[in-house]
Amino acid sequence: MSMNISNFIPWMIFGLALTLGTIAPLAEARAFFVFGDSLVDSGNNNYLATTARADAPPYGIDYPTRRPTGRFSNGLNIPDIISQQIGQSESPLPYLSPELTGRRLLVGANFASAGIGILNDTGIQFVNIIRMFRQLDYFEQYQHRVSAIIGAQETRRLVNRSLVLITVGGNDFVNNYYLVPFSARSRQFSLPDYVKYLISEYKKLLLRLYNLGSRRILVTGTGPLGCVPAELAQRGTNGVCSAELQRAAALYNPQLVQMLKELNGKIGKTVFIGANTQQMHMDFVGNPQEYGFTTSKIACCGQGPYNGLGLCTGLSNLCPNRDLYAFWDPFHPSEKANRIIVQNIMSGSTSYMTPMNLSTAMALD
Repeated sequence: MSMNISNFIPWMIFGLALTLGTIAPLAEARAFFVFGDSLVDSGNNNYLATTARADAPPYGIDYPTRRPTGRFSNGLNIPDIISQQIGQSESPLPYLSPELTGRRLLVGANFASAGIGILNDTGIQFVNIIRMFRQLDYFEQYQHRVSAIIGAQETRRLVNRSLVLITVGGNDFVNNYYLVPFSARSRQFSLPDYVKYLISEYKKLLLRLYNLGSRRILVTGTGPLGCVPAELAQRGTNGVCSAELQRAAALYNPQLVQMLKELNGKIGKTVFIGANTQQMHMDFVGNPQEYGFTTSKIACCGQGPYNGLGLCTGLSNLCPNRDLYAFWDPFHPSEKANRIIVQNIMSGSTSYMTPMNLSTAMALD
């Protein structure tokens, strides 16, 4: 989908005026911090000894440099597109990038790491990944680094006024509970009890983010876990979404929204904004043609049924036009699908965003 620039230029100008003032330097723009898994990882795992990496072609085939960056996308990912929408000079760099120094720290940082979940035992097969508690430790470390540049008071202000995106939870099902038959967690918990446990653990992480100074936190739910090409290939029958994983998403997402409402109530203001990414995905999974896709079942890059087996590599099937596919690889949306998701995050109705969309929330800041 080509971006209709006229739709968001007024908002960008308003957002920039709001955050920059008339003569403030660009460093005064709202900082942006990203936490979570491969849906939002911009390359941290490139610096780690792990198999959960996207640092080889054809990843990045449509990225501006046409090179792989560590993003699990053919091009831009969700943080990149949100950065553009909020008028940032550049997308926040991965926290482990050696280029993230000096004034570039003031733009923000991306702490996300492919393979991680809410729980520390999620993604153990990927070995060296930045688990959620460590991502938050790094955020604390980041604040110390920035304090050395602009002082503690200005750092606190920068963090308070920043936007935070956190995308985590899908791997707790795909790479934990349902990873193997009779997994340890599935023997320990029934699915409803496991969901309750995840929500209670997630709540602790979100409160820590709040206690570290974040005051505008965008929390995405899981997508339709059972409808991704990987699950259609492994668990689905005749192209129908996996009922068990869809049940997991249907239990988890409403409880996540409820938990965010409770946290906001406890704090006394709207800090946490919930994005119903399951519904956003289901729109184009259910009716791909309406969004300009020819398929929402087959991945652009992969092999086997629905191109859903194994990894996307230089040896995989590769579609010539990525904009016709809702999914880039067996698990991750294409750049075009990411743009549709961000459009809903920015300006979607309350059926997508609780209690309000991001444009409305940022206009209040």
